[in-house]
Amino acid sequence: MSINSSPRGLIVGAINFATKELDELRSIVPIEYISSKTRNEFFEDCQTKYKDVEVVFIGISSVGPFNKEFVDKLPPKTKFITFHAAGYDGLDIEACDARGIRVSNTPSAVDAATADIACILILSGFRNAYQAEHNLREGRWRNGVSLGHDPEGKILGILGLGGIGKAVAKRMHGFDMKIQYHNRTRQSPEVEKQYNATYVDFETLLKTSDCIYVSVPLSKATFHLLDSPQFAMMKDGVIIVNTARGKVINENALVNGLENGKVSAVGLDVYEGEPHVIHPGLLSHPHSTLLPHIGTYSKETMYKMELVCLQNFNAALTKNTLITPIPEHYHHFKK
Repeated sequence: MSINSSPRGLIVGAINFATKELDELRSIVPIEYISSKTRNEFFEDCQTKYKDVEVVFIGISSVGPFNKEFVDKLPPKTKFITFHAAGYDGLDIEACDARGIRVSNTPSAVDAATADIACILILSGFRNAYQAEHNLREGRWRNGVSLGHDPEGKILGILGLGGIGKAVAKRMHGFDMKIQYHNRTRQSPEVEKQYNATYVDFETLLKTSDCIYVSVPLSKATFHLLDSPQFAMMKDGVIIVNTARGKVINENALVNGLENGKVSAVGLDVYEGEPHVIHPGLLSHPHSTLLPHIGTYSKETMYKMELVCLQNFNAALTKNTLITPIPEHYHHFKK
């Protein structure tokens, strides 16, 4: 197959780190960068100069959001989307299904980096690192800083023992924490043994964990998974950490828990209204460690994510398949 007769690929966003691999791929299949300046111009271009594109890479781009309107306006021949993220709630999958477009994401590429940030937040919650640092910068040394707690011997409850959850379990076991988890589907005994993790039901995890780490994808089933009734079940003084998606937790309920003492500390990398709206009760509370969604924000991880996208790009363009399809699309690629 010549490069001129190959299916065409379009990059909506940018490849900043895996540039060598992109150049190698572009030498065998036709791939171009989006040149449209606005969302409306992109929609027009999809029907003209991009009309033969079959595979679309989607990263951070000014032509978003990637909602039903966006998916419906993609080139008529589009068959595949390679999505530059592990979480894909920012893409309308129902609209993709309606058009027969199959989607890949970057699941394993983000595990280590996100787990590192989760552990920073967990430890900060136990040791009250944010308040201590803030006091020092304000010239107050330790005056007024609350005593922290040692993580050793405490129970870490992981909601979602997927790739990231496993990486967190591995790391925090090194701090002699007791690991329990809840999944929709229980892991095998071999996996539980490998990660020193004990399976419990959802209510048991809420009632018995000293720290609850949220690592579930956002869906209709997990929207506000932690809300006022769930906080009421938790231990007094529980620590809440979330690196998944902000909307998994009702922030009003979380702030209420902080203010009444049910929650002793929070560590967040994600927010309901990010990036523009952060709950003022979180911003003002001395026991909240807040990061600006930097779970995957490292050069090495960005490279790994782009590489997975390009591997899917290559498979879609040359073999009419995907390497890491999203779970909803697994069945389309079963042999």
